[in-house]
Amino acid sequence: MIQTDIRKLVLYGLKTGLIEEADAIFTTNRLLELFGLDELEDSAEEITMEIEELEEVLSRLLDYASEKGLLAGDSVVARDLFDTKIMSLLMPRPSEVINRFNELYRESPVKATDYYYKLSCDSDYIRRYRICKDVKWTAETKYGTLDITINLSKPEKDPKAIAAAKNAKQSGYPKCLLCKENEGYAGRINHPARQNHRIIPVTIADSDWGFQYSPYVYYNEHCIVFNGQHVPMKVERSTFCKLFDFVKQFPHYFVGSNADLPIVGGSILSHDHFQGGHYEFAMARAGYDRKFTVKGYEDVEAGIVNWPMSVIRLRSKDTERLIDLADRILGKWRAYTDEEAFIFAETDGEPHNTITPIARKKGDVYELDLVLRNNITTEEHPLGVYHPHAKLHHIKKENIGLIEVMGLAVLPGRLQAEMANLAKAILTGEDIRKDEVLAKHADWVDEFKPKYEKIDVSNIHEILKKEIGIVFMEVLEDAGVYKRTTEGQKAFDRFTQTI
Repeated sequence: MIQTDIRKLVLYGLKTGLIEEADAIFTTNRLLELFGLDELEDSAEEITMEIEELEEVLSRLLDYASEKGLLAGDSVVARDLFDTKIMSLLMPRPSEVINRFNELYRESPVKATDYYYKLSCDSDYIRRYRICKDVKWTAETKYGTLDITINLSKPEKDPKAIAAAKNAKQSGYPKCLLCKENEGYAGRINHPARQNHRIIPVTIADSDWGFQYSPYVYYNEHCIVFNGQHVPMKVERSTFCKLFDFVKQFPHYFVGSNADLPIVGGSILSHDHFQGGHYEFAMARAGYDRKFTVKGYEDVEAGIVNWPMSVIRLRSKDTERLIDLADRILGKWRAYTDEEAFIFAETDGEPHNTITPIARKKGDVYELDLVLRNNITTEEHPLGVYHPHAKLHHIKKENIGLIEVMGLAVLPGRLQAEMANLAKAILTGEDIRKDEVLAKHADWVDEFKPKYEKIDVSNIHEILKKEIGIVFMEVLEDAGVYKRTTEGQKAFDRFTQTI
């Protein structure tokens, strides 16, 4: 079967355009070498290969490699390291990818990103067969249609892999998962392989940056734009300049930055980067709750967005005017304290106020959303006052980063099994509080059950999805510094009057 699967993989490369006919023999020989084979046996069998077969072909090749002792163990991590090595033998060199991207970009940015996204999927850098396992649905709320995802595409590390990673030699190369040195890197037990990964260089604000796709694509063409240097995240005037620099080059993409403080920031604060993509989030669709005018900036449309978090939207055809006003708002917010609204610029010298900015182009008008953030903690809320409160941790406990801010919940994989078991428990009338895993959901179930006249096998799963959507809406409301109450919105107006 190994002979057939090598032939099938080469055929996959031809069908996807990863390799050309002239590369077929060369690629075959590289694969034979990888698997310790001396020859490709003659076969009269007609080989076919569908794109969707990649997962099973790679799985059989990995089984063979494991049997022959070519893997460093047979964990998910070891298999991922080796299948990336397999796919790397079908990949064009970085210079070829860059040249083709630039050639297509001269025709249109859309053609260039279409090519690059397809390459990132065909190369198995984006593992399509895992992404499709993510559970996705939408939830209707008073703020619009929110996107909900239970993330199953990041494989769980098994105990052996965790132990091996703990004992592995710590390395500073690459410095982090976003560094350009990841391109072509073979990986190790505690760092993913990136031999099938290619980076597109882009110039942002006269400096060298990289453009790539997220391997986990939480939404359509989920991309990452990262500084060529390993420097920490910082939201400042130049951040707004960089965001618009990217949007001008790729006007069909939005781009945003995580905040630059712990709790309200992203998972990687050590490397300056943005996230973007070809997708319209619920926040982008949300309209103004009310508008306001800033003296000296009457030409810039400004308003508070009808959204659970605290968002100021600026609109103009002139990005310089947007940048100037955004910088002014950032400076005012960094230093702003309103004790009545429990907003403190700093405590004991530790700064708390920052912004999550998102830029996009709609028609010939540029938009900049400024999401006000604050990371203060208290004894009552040790993980953050403007963070999901303890009552909601049974669904979402993690930080609310850029993606969630815009209206897409990335929920932990544990929820898939928990919701299936919870549905059974509700239908059979079991005491949920006696179940060690499900007990954390008991108060929530008691809260929503009275809302429904009938809960049975025909609607239980839809009810759970709907209620998870409501929880995510409440998560975003918790993360908003100004609550959607009369008092909260009056406090928001007090701030906008200081701009």
